Amino acid sequence: MLFVIAALFFLGITSISYQEGILTSFVCMGFFILLMTNREKRFILSLLLSFLMGFVIFTAANHFIGTMAISKEIKVILNRLFLVFIMMGLFINSLFFNKKISWYNEKPDWKNPIVLPFHKVNIFWFWMIGIIVNVIIYSVFIIQKDIEYIQSLVLFCILFSFINAVFEEVIWRGIMLSALKESTPTWYAVLVTSVGFGLLHLAIGFSMYLSLLISAAGVIYAIITLKTNSIYPGIVLHTVINIGMVFNGFII
Repeated sequence: MLFVIAALFFLGITSISYQEGILTSFVCMGFFILLMTNREKRFILSLLLSFLMGFVIFTAANHFIGTMAISKEIKVILNRLFLVFIMMGLFINSLFFNKKISWYNEKPDWKNPIVLPFHKVNIFWFWMIGIIVNVIIYSVFIIQKDIEYIQSLVLFCILFSFINAVFEEVIWRGIMLSALKESTPTWYAVLVTSVGFGLLHLAIGFSMYLSLLISAAGVIYAIITLKTNSIYPGIVLHTVINIGMVFNGFII
């Protein structure tokens, strides 16, 4: 049943992103049927359905601003701010079920290593190496850009990178991961939040291939969050990656 729920959720994100109204209606109908017939999984089903409903409002809001005569930079910032609609759906669902969400709003604990079959990796150095590798990779491309181009994007880069990192990490690792982890196995919570995180990028024009690659990054964010019991290291890494993506032309 858990795999059916996950598949339905992924299909919902994809259909909403591509604005396939009929398919989205069938997905929502499927969730409602499961809600009525499966009491044991009701919280999980309502959580994911609340996300999809918020995502529909998010998509409609972005379609509206797409018709406005404003700069692309402002449209992108508003797009990220509209993620609040998804948060609101998740908040309302948690209040309805009287569920307390941990948010991983704690000071990072760097003592828990990543345990591999024949080796242990210090979580701090795993996180730090991720930052350094991304800085090096993106820097190679950034130094090829004109200084005027870089200067023109500084303010937008700061706003976008921070807003996007905070909002996405709060949604996926702060709310969704902690809520699913309470009701499902940890591997399932990581799978759903990571793949869902990647597929959400379809809505901003990323290809399916690139969105699935971003899902791999979602796994890394989830591991860092779970190991440090904190959302903040993931936000920092996410912000660094966003900065590189802005200056390399992936966003605008």
